[in-house]
Amino acid sequence: MINEQLQIISKKTIAKDTVEMTFHGKMAQEDILPGQFLHLLVGDGNNHMLRRPISIAGVNKQDSTITIIFKLLGTGTNTLAKAEPGEYLDALGPCGQGYPIDGLQLEKALLVGGGIGVPPLYYLAQCLKEKGVEVTMVAGFQNKEQVFYEEAFRNLGSYHLATDDGSAGEKGFVTDILARGSIDFDQYFTCGPTGMLKAVSTQLQEREGFISIEQRMGCGIGACFACVVPAPDSPSGYKKICKDGPVFRAKEVVLS
Repeated sequence: MINEQLQIISKKTIAKDTVEMTFHGKMAQEDILPGQFLHLLVGDGNNHMLRRPISIAGVNKQDSTITIIFKLLGTGTNTLAKAEPGEYLDALGPCGQGYPIDGLQLEKALLVGGGIGVPPLYYLAQCLKEKGVEVTMVAGFQNKEQVFYEEAFRNLGSYHLATDDGSAGEKGFVTDILARGSIDFDQYFTCGPTGMLKAVSTQLQEREGFISIEQRMGCGIGACFACVVPAPDSPSGYKKICKDGPVFRAKEVVLS
């Protein structure tokens, strides 16, 4: 993990209250795993003392760029969205533990994402495809206004879409699509709200998989205890999401 002033080179709104931002910097040359995140200092650091953890949605080593996608959820992300191309943001990264794709032996991968949990799965899908893995993506959003990267995912493999109100794709949840049992896969990878993670991991409890937990953090480096999750096999009884995660084996932690 390094600390760097990353320069914003592009910013655009890609769905309702959803911003894609791309940075240029040496950090892009690091070995960044899908599921890792940037810990960004927002504004001048006085109004928002805690950094914001934002998942990495893409890395281009050739151009030395890193892309993130974030949703406008509060004063911190709203302030972040006001930053313009040409400005610099103080970033720690890559932070946390990502999906251990180099050590996995699989031919077919199932990716399940909900809302703002979708971005890190796009970077994962890119990495898996580069390794010759067949990718199937199941994405869930509240409505069509929230949907993003649909075409981008379709260019990487099979894609299934569900929205709560049925305004795009199928009406329902990602678990409704999984319940049909028609998707063939070796392992699954999921990221999204805790409720969705719990539902997916419960539904697929007989299969091997990985979950990535989206949660507010404090220090982002494991020094505090602001983000913990129960882990029965851990000596302390818990694991820190920012340092031990945010990616865990599905059976490694207990979601409440």
